[in-house]
Amino acid sequence: MGDAARERRIVEEVPKKLLIGGRERDAAEGKTFPVEDPSTGEILCEVADASPDDGMAALDAAHKAQAQWAATAPRDRGEILRRAFEMVTEQADDIAMLMTLEMGKPLAESKAEITYAAEFFRWFSEEAVRISGEWKVNATGSGRVLVMRQPIGPCLLITPWNFPLAMGTRKIGPAIAAGCTVVIKPAALTPLTILKLADILAKAGLPEGVLNVVTTKSTGKVMGPLIADPRLRKLSFTGSTEVGQKLIEQSAQQVLKTSMELGGNAPFIVCADADVDAAVDGAMLAKMRNIGEACTAANRFYVHADVAEEFTKKLTDRMGSMTIGRGVDEGVEVGPLVEADQRDKVAELVDDAVQKGAKVRTGGQVPNGAGYFYPPTVLADVPTSARLVKEEIFGPVAPVFTFTEDDEAVRAANDTEFGLVSYLYTRDLQRAIRLSERLEAGMVGLNQGMVSNAGAPFGGWKQSGLGREGGDVGIDEYLEIKYVAMNV
Repeated sequence: MGDAARERRIVEEVPKKLLIGGRERDAAEGKTFPVEDPSTGEILCEVADASPDDGMAALDAAHKAQAQWAATAPRDRGEILRRAFEMVTEQADDIAMLMTLEMGKPLAESKAEITYAAEFFRWFSEEAVRISGEWKVNATGSGRVLVMRQPIGPCLLITPWNFPLAMGTRKIGPAIAAGCTVVIKPAALTPLTILKLADILAKAGLPEGVLNVVTTKSTGKVMGPLIADPRLRKLSFTGSTEVGQKLIEQSAQQVLKTSMELGGNAPFIVCADADVDAAVDGAMLAKMRNIGEACTAANRFYVHADVAEEFTKKLTDRMGSMTIGRGVDEGVEVGPLVEADQRDKVAELVDDAVQKGAKVRTGGQVPNGAGYFYPPTVLADVPTSARLVKEEIFGPVAPVFTFTEDDEAVRAANDTEFGLVSYLYTRDLQRAIRLSERLEAGMVGLNQGMVSNAGAPFGGWKQSGLGREGGDVGIDEYLEIKYVAMNV
């Protein structure tokens, strides 16, 4: 069982107030909201519930700090991120416990997220000193072209609940490296990890006002005035496509620069020539990472008829044998979903598929007891009319479909408004290249079940988003290009 005293200590040590201008403060109206442990339904603590006035105060602080931060030497900005990387790494065990308590994922998964999340700070600490420009002779030879890249200005970052640390570092890292100040609004379901991260950044030497944290349950009411304020220059959001569309619409009034990492409906294609055991390994990672609560999670498994039964049986055996329980307990592989509504949605999608003819190979029933658990589930013979073909599952459910021709698999894979990531398993190099080029997605996992990498551009096509996070282009989202024409 988990160590209750350690759990209490870790939660108690996290600041619970707003962070504005370097000062921790209560919400202006004195309100708080509870943070719940999804494995028990019990309340861990209360945190400040910001008002619109608090949101504007955070933007005031970011605006005030912007000029000085932009003028700070790139090496100094990078060194702060590097120190924060080291501190996050050193405190990985406690941060992992905190993340598991508020989000539910097993400790091993939380520790893996910390490794991934910290890498964004290390990566962008190095990118801070590599912001480049251009100098060239113009076409007539009578002048010069000078191109420079400068920080865009105060940024609003809105992060989701499913990767509480990584979605923060993936946005904060490039913003700080570029010389931008930040207002960050973490998800109300998992605010503690970002509050802990902000405390680490302050101890790493980040100046007051550069990072401001606003926790609230009223996101639209509190963030709306910031989006409408001309001092805000950039909005970065990770979350559902539905919410992202509304934010883009609001941002249009200020022609605000936006980057959006939105929903996914990832296909996982297993060709007849695939290594089936490797494909099952990849499927376990692509489906069960983060309990399936990931925009990159495999949502639809298209398996060639020649290997479909072998793949389905092996996947069923693996998923059916996973240990379910509270994420802090030893040996647990599958924690709870984040809240009751999320579990109900997953159960509803499974029930819909079964009612339409899908066969349950394992799982498929909500267990009794406390917490928001749903068992790993494999569905076979899934009809194309099932809702989960079009809707993002966001849970530990693997629906398996069959195909006989490559063209059939590609058409099915691309038959969605989303285009974040696709997975493809084949041992034929020509087929691998040919199908990878045809898949309508911003990322392709070729014979591997995970694409996330701090050094690679993460983002999607179609309604899966705008812009890229990570890689050598990730910092571009926080920079403006200026061209200077010179006569000589």
